[in-house]
Amino acid sequence: MRHAPQGAGSEAGEVAAESGGGGFGEPAVAGGADGPAGTARRAERSVDRQADRQAGKRAGAGGRTGHRPLYAALDLGTNNCRLLIAKPTAEGFRVVDAFSRIVRLGEGLGSRGQLSEAAMARTIEALKVCAAKIERRDVRRVRAVATEACRRAGNCGEFLARVERETGLVLEIIDGVEEARLALLGCAPLLDPEVPHALIFDIGGGSTEICWFEADAGRPLHQRTGRGNGAAHGASDGSGEGPGEGPGDALLRAWRSLPCGVVTLAEQHGGREVDGATYRAMVDEVLALLEDFEAEHRLGGLIRERAMQMVGTSGTVTTLAGIHKRLPRYDRSVIDGCFLDFDTAGAVTAELMALDYRARVAHPCIGPERADLVIAGCAILEAICRTWPVGRLRVADRGLREGILFTLMQAETPDPGAGRAGDGAGARA
Repeated sequence: MRHAPQGAGSEAGEVAAESGGGGFGEPAVAGGADGPAGTARRAERSVDRQADRQAGKRAGAGGRTGHRPLYAALDLGTNNCRLLIAKPTAEGFRVVDAFSRIVRLGEGLGSRGQLSEAAMARTIEALKVCAAKIERRDVRRVRAVATEACRRAGNCGEFLARVERETGLVLEIIDGVEEARLALLGCAPLLDPEVPHALIFDIGGGSTEICWFEADAGRPLHQRTGRGNGAAHGASDGSGEGPGEGPGDALLRAWRSLPCGVVTLAEQHGGREVDGATYRAMVDEVLALLEDFEAEHRLGGLIRERAMQMVGTSGTVTTLAGIHKRLPRYDRSVIDGCFLDFDTAGAVTAELMALDYRARVAHPCIGPERADLVIAGCAILEAICRTWPVGRLRVADRGLREGILFTLMQAETPDPGAGRAGDGAGARA
């Protein structure tokens, strides 16, 4: 999928990096409350309720005929609110509209345990833009999901009710395994079928998702990940292991949702002025969170056998790649799908550590909205790459929203070739 570059904060859709950075030291490989079933039920209800709303609006307006149906995927994270609207094509799907805005919904959540009034107000204003786009485009089906900030907030119920009342959108809080499954679906076109295992990670604002996937070159991913909106099976405590009971789980070997992201880590350690000792403390904190996963699954052995590839989907890796390529402005068409060597990422991290906060604000690939988060992103990425020294990663400016679109289209498409994870979609209309 190739999006035209958008201006920062543009309501036409800022399809760009969120926040982050990355960097590495020496490699060191070690020796929803009711669970996914409840998540699947909530997903079905959420999609159906919003489909009913759209159908009612089309019927009231006399309906439209003779055009391909449109589908919408909305991802409300701790830091960003992002929307894609697309129509199915033979190659996958074509994006017809997009929107992204940094809302910092999880600002201060770590200390208060509640979403603040200011953060909720910012987020609802962004969601109103999304709702207007969905209505104007006559979207057939919508899935709107919320992740870590809403999973953790004590007042999330109040927030969700307010969102529905003020925007008409029904937000569904998904658990970590569903978040990992959708990100995997969205990134599938970037996987090398010749490498049997993949480690896919998503560095978010409030959490970091890690997913170990076993590839199967003989079968396209869209034929193996199930239909509809159900979550992959696994524990609901932030970790899980496959295969599960459904067709969507056979190759999702294990996943982990780490309780740290760029926002939470920056708020804990400071993000504006970060010295070397503070940066190392961030890295050590994340390394400790990864130790159990590596000790249990021993992915280091697969890495030594050259049987593991790595894909990173987050503003952390896209920002690093943009800085490395010296882009005068972030350009998704250049970044999505490119490769980033660990040594290169380490060199970019060193550059960022040498910049003060004002210089990071002025950087064209960072800007004022990410300048206090980029170092925290560096620390998380360094910990991941020190734990699993694959040597390089593939950069994905895609993920959860694309995964949602694939599942929505597959659920209504009898022809398995339509809505497939071919190349991740087409050009922006």
